[in-house]
Amino acid sequence: MVQVIAGSVISSLTLTVVENIHRMKMMKGVKVNRRSFLKMLGWGGAGTALAGCDMPTTVTLEEGKEEVVSYLSPEEYVIPGVGVWYASTCTQCDAGCGLHGRVREGRALKLEGNPDSPLNNGKSCMMGQSGVQTHYNPDRVTSPMMRKGNSLQAVSWDEAMAELGKQVSSVSGDRFAFVSGSLSGHQSVLTSELLSKVGSKNHFAYETINTSIWQAVSKDLLGDAMPVIRYDKAGVILSFGADFLATWMSPVHNAGEYAKFRQGERGVLVQVEPKMTLTGGNADLWVPAAPGTEGVLALGIANIIVSRGWNKVDVPASVKTELAQYDLNKVEKITGIQGSKIKRIASLLSERGPALVLAGESTVGQAKGYEAASAVMLLNIIMGSVGTTIEPSVSFPENALAAKQGNTSSLKAFAQGLSDSKYDVVFFYNSNPIYSAPEALGVESGLDKVKFKVALTMFPDETALKADLVLPLNSAIEDWGTHVAAYQGGSATMSLQQPLMEPLYKETKGFGDIMIALLSKLDEGYKQFPDYYAYLRTSVKNMPAELTGGALASDESFWNGLLQKGVLKTTGVTGSLTATLAVAKVGTPTDHLDQTSLTLIPSARLGLWDGRHANIPWLQEAPDQISKVVWDSWAEMHPHTAAEMNLKNGDIVKIESKSGSIETQVAITKAIHRGAISVPMGQGHKEYGRYAKQTGANSLSILDPVFDHKTGELATHATQVKVSKTRKNQILIKMGGSDVQMGRSFVRTVSADQLRRTEGGA
Repeated sequence: MVQVIAGSVISSLTLTVVENIHRMKMMKGVKVNRRSFLKMLGWGGAGTALAGCDMPTTVTLEEGKEEVVSYLSPEEYVIPGVGVWYASTCTQCDAGCGLHGRVREGRALKLEGNPDSPLNNGKSCMMGQSGVQTHYNPDRVTSPMMRKGNSLQAVSWDEAMAELGKQVSSVSGDRFAFVSGSLSGHQSVLTSELLSKVGSKNHFAYETINTSIWQAVSKDLLGDAMPVIRYDKAGVILSFGADFLATWMSPVHNAGEYAKFRQGERGVLVQVEPKMTLTGGNADLWVPAAPGTEGVLALGIANIIVSRGWNKVDVPASVKTELAQYDLNKVEKITGIQGSKIKRIASLLSERGPALVLAGESTVGQAKGYEAASAVMLLNIIMGSVGTTIEPSVSFPENALAAKQGNTSSLKAFAQGLSDSKYDVVFFYNSNPIYSAPEALGVESGLDKVKFKVALTMFPDETALKADLVLPLNSAIEDWGTHVAAYQGGSATMSLQQPLMEPLYKETKGFGDIMIALLSKLDEGYKQFPDYYAYLRTSVKNMPAELTGGALASDESFWNGLLQKGVLKTTGVTGSLTATLAVAKVGTPTDHLDQTSLTLIPSARLGLWDGRHANIPWLQEAPDQISKVVWDSWAEMHPHTAAEMNLKNGDIVKIESKSGSIETQVAITKAIHRGAISVPMGQGHKEYGRYAKQTGANSLSILDPVFDHKTGELATHATQVKVSKTRKNQILIKMGGSDVQMGRSFVRTVSADQLRRTEGGA
């Protein structure tokens, strides 16, 4: 029964009600009693409305006949007022969590985690919950639009697809480019097929928030790019800027594993970063390191461990000699962290193991981010974490369906191609580089050199409104798809996305349907599939037994089971780990502890993410996890730094880099290093609908074009800015009151041992 989508009943009823009420307004002077009114709404029969409305004699009863479906005769599985749950997949980020959607009378009302998904085990984050607002957003694109003259005008799908086929058929080889976020499953297969038919290799998968440098280091030093992180096996976690509870890797999965880490013999979390993240707010010890010094600190800790013999594996003399260069005094001076605290972190790794050490956004977001992450990985190796808290990856066995992960090095390559006028036709699928790319890369001006730009999107974002053809997509709640998460978390799973309801708008289409229609123009073989569902159903039927666990994929019961569960669990391909000991030559940034030069931190956070959710009111109204600010933008500054500049909460400051400037209000907090200023990502859209447009400032836009020299990734934490005070001030809107106790000791802290004694071990 889960294959059937209930939606037509209430759609037909609503349409009938609206049409008949409109007729009533047109009938001046006609008296209608209650019984007649109910008849006109369709309860009393198809012809009653016309018979009782004194319609002109020129309209016959047969001409006015309507097909009215009574609400009292719904599909057999629909019980009025009772919701039905369907399995699907969340697409609010690229983690690939499983979902259950509650549908009542043909409308999707609530989204929750799918307990059958080993990734999120029935849990979901605020972004997953907000998927219903993405679906019902009033600013969705509802019909195809084509550029005619200087404006986009609504056109039919026939006209849009004819022009699309013409442009794609005429483009030659690598003059075609496809820009998207991370892609996996059969959507990735169709994208690869399109590129193959055109003869192009230009697929630019772009994600501002990614773990590309961590993966590169893992591949080089461990032999496995995506090892499994076992938070639950760790006794102590040392995280260098990895906000694993909010934005790093697979946040919902991480949160579930972190809960296990805190149970029983409670693990200790130490978070090192220049700006407090959600993970930092949950840490036992939060250490504000000077921006860009995380690699130096990691090597300093490694030096203490090795010199005191706390290492769990043999360390060659050559490595010890190199580590000795990072003595405590030197590291203390560079990082600004007290030597006693550095020694305490080293002793925690030794005493409270097994240890797990992670490198995240602030660490890898430097010009030498690869070296900094390598220094962090060295700690895992010498503490024996490889094989204990870091295990070999388990990947999905079908490579064609595996995730093509987005990064920022692809953005750099795409921007260079635009500058060199390499492309005639460019597709954008759920990607908005005009907003999220630094202005210094020249993406917006570079697109002027492209003859034909196509945006496959739900919303009128900055890139879509620059396109020559805009194709409106179904929401994730209305569409089919399959997804294979890049980080499988120790299991091999493909999740199914199925429509929870009929499309809200008649003129939107699924991404797969558009791709099938386009491929049919390029290859006769695709004409056998009338739509994406048929293609998907055929692909699943032909799955080999090694993917289905021995079940016959062509059996209808297998398909029904997949629809009901929402996930296909299979035997994965297990990787292998081989640790390589090496000391990276990390950089030693200059001191930025004065008000004339601060490090800009465009912090990512659970909610608006990289700006893709700025058009969702729920997420705009959700207070920032640390500052508690809602809506708008803000610049977090340390009280000491703010005092030197005579700034107070709400003052508007100008933040200027070599590449541009923005203005926003100040939020003073101790949860940031003195040498940094943080403006969260997500705001400052020039388009993207009523909830996002002209709200706040876009911190990504003023980033300098600095890239990691090893991987080519954008160094998001390497831009130096000057901050100047303006004469403007506005009220800083935030949830909650003061974040200090004003000396009143409302909250007291006790040791874990004291708690066990007084609370009986509870």
